[in-house]
Amino acid sequence: MCTFDMEKGPRRLMKKGLTLILVGHINFILGAIVHGNVLRHISKPDNQISTEYTVANIISVTSGLLSIAAGIIAIVVSRNLHVLKLQIGLLITSFLNALLSAACCTGLLLAISITVASNGAGLMKGCNDTEVPINARSPVSARCPFDTTRIYDTTLAMWIPSAFLAAFEAGLSVWCFIIGLALRGLVPCGKSYIKEQSEQGAPHSQRLIGKRLNPDA
Repeated sequence: MCTFDMEKGPRRLMKKGLTLILVGHINFILGAIVHGNVLRHISKPDNQISTEYTVANIISVTSGLLSIAAGIIAIVVSRNLHVLKLQIGLLITSFLNALLSAACCTGLLLAISITVASNGAGLMKGCNDTEVPINARSPVSARCPFDTTRIYDTTLAMWIPSAFLAAFEAGLSVWCFIIGLALRGLVPCGKSYIKEQSEQGAPHSQRLIGKRLNPDA
C-alpha cells in the first residue's frame, strides 16, 4: 500500500479524488432526500419519538460533505506533491473522513436493521394515530404529515446504497491517508521511497527552470 509510482501515482490520486467527490455528492443527495421527505417529521425531541434515524442520517450527510472536501484536496495534492501544507491537509481530511464514513456505514446498517425488525413501525411515529399500532408494510389509514405510499421500501432503497457508498468512501479515504503517510515518510510508510523521490524531483525541476532562464549557464 505504501508504493507510489511518481509517474502514474498522481493520476491515480486524482482519480481517487474525483471518485470521492462523486460518491460524496450522491450520498449527500440521498441523505437530504430521506431527511426532507420522512425523517424531519419523526425526529421530535420527546420521549415517545426516537431520534436514532435522524442521527444516522445527519452523519451520512456530513460524511458526504467531508468526502467532497477530501476529494478536492486529493486532486490538489496530485498536482502539488511537494507542498507540505497540502500533504498535511490530505492526512487530516482523509483520516477524519475514514472515521466518519465508517461511523456512517455502521449507523445506517443499524437503522436498516431496526427498520426491518420493526417492519417500519418507527417510520410511522410521526402520524397522528396513537390508538392503533401502525405498520409501514400494511395499509395506513392514519393521518400523517408525509406521504405514506411505500415509505418503507423507499427509505430502505435509499439507505442501503448509501451504506455501501459510505463503506466505499471509507476505503478510498484510507487509501488517500496511506498515500499521505508515504509522502511524509511517516510510520508505517517510513521506509517508503516516495518522500525521497518527491524531494529529488523538486530540485530537478528547479534546475530545469534555471537552465531555461539562463541558457548560457
